[in-house]
Amino acid sequence: MVHQAQTPFYQKLSLVLLSLVILSVGLFFGKGIILPILFAILLSMLLLPITNFLARKKFPKTLSIVIPLVVAILVIAAIVYFLSSQVVNFLDDAPKLRERISEVSVSFQKWFTTSTNISVPKQNQYFNDTVENIKDEAPKIVSATFLSLTEILTYIVLLPIYTFLILYYRTTIKTFFIGVFKNGEEERVHEVLSESGTIAQQYITGLLIETSIVFTLNSVGFLILGIKYAIFLALLAALLNLIPYVGMLVANIICMIVTLISSENISDVLWVGIILAAVQFIDNNFGMPLIVGNKVRINALVTIIGVLIGGALCGIPGMFLAIPGLAVLKVIFDKVPELKPWGLLLGDEVENGENKTRFKLPKIKNRSKVVKV
Repeated sequence: MVHQAQTPFYQKLSLVLLSLVILSVGLFFGKGIILPILFAILLSMLLLPITNFLARKKFPKTLSIVIPLVVAILVIAAIVYFLSSQVVNFLDDAPKLRERISEVSVSFQKWFTTSTNISVPKQNQYFNDTVENIKDEAPKIVSATFLSLTEILTYIVLLPIYTFLILYYRTTIKTFFIGVFKNGEEERVHEVLSESGTIAQQYITGLLIETSIVFTLNSVGFLILGIKYAIFLALLAALLNLIPYVGMLVANIICMIVTLISSENISDVLWVGIILAAVQFIDNNFGMPLIVGNKVRINALVTIIGVLIGGALCGIPGMFLAIPGLAVLKVIFDKVPELKPWGLLLGDEVENGENKTRFKLPKIKNRSKVVKV
């Protein structure tokens, strides 16, 4: 009896790893082109229900896309303006903050000398050496800053254009993906596209709700505490919270440092950390499930690794796109039989009394038998 030869496991694994490397290299070198398209896809998924609603109300196709797109741009511009005004207010107090920084640094140097027996002159020498190193790296810093400003301008120009075109040609794009698979997989491709769109909508909508909740709770806590720059710090922490795990840690450090140099009461620093920790607890237990809902869930280990890889390849935008990218990948893996183990690896299904994994290993009835060809 002739059996069809199967591809060896090591060959399959090599192809998967090679594909991942090619995708990573392409994303790293083409992020200036790819990332605006990915953000436009997310924004178009958010605006799609409104566009469909206006289309059902007999609005022209172009107008049904332009109206929600303009509203979204105005909302984004208002948020940027509000954040910019808060930054300007923060910078207006720069002279006072410099004096406070000097006082705090003197106290810190005395404490550090007592704890480590390193004299203040040696600390100053280390500080001066660090400043000199920063001066040597100044051209690179300026270059990186210019590049980031260029990327911002690119997003401002291309994001609305891409979003409009994706919404305008959405039927053509969907037909293309379905038409590529003419081997009886059209229905499965349709399911993948439908679920991926639903997840993208859930992610963006949940992210907006989550950010609003975090900003509101932070603002209330900081205003009750009576610290300076309460709204600015609350908004900064809410925006940094968009980056899973890493963002909130950075937000805690920045908010506590700003409070340390702007408040006369040292206990305020501790209370700021407590407020941020409490808000993070509420967010993790009630806010995060709103992102992708209960339909697709990504385990914490894969999320952290994905965020770090996204940051290494594409910076902060890559960290932001990590979760929706992983969620879409899980949908694809779950729909393709050969890739279901990868979907299991991404998910958080654990085998316990309430939630059992759906992937089962084949049972071997008789281990003593030898398989003959």
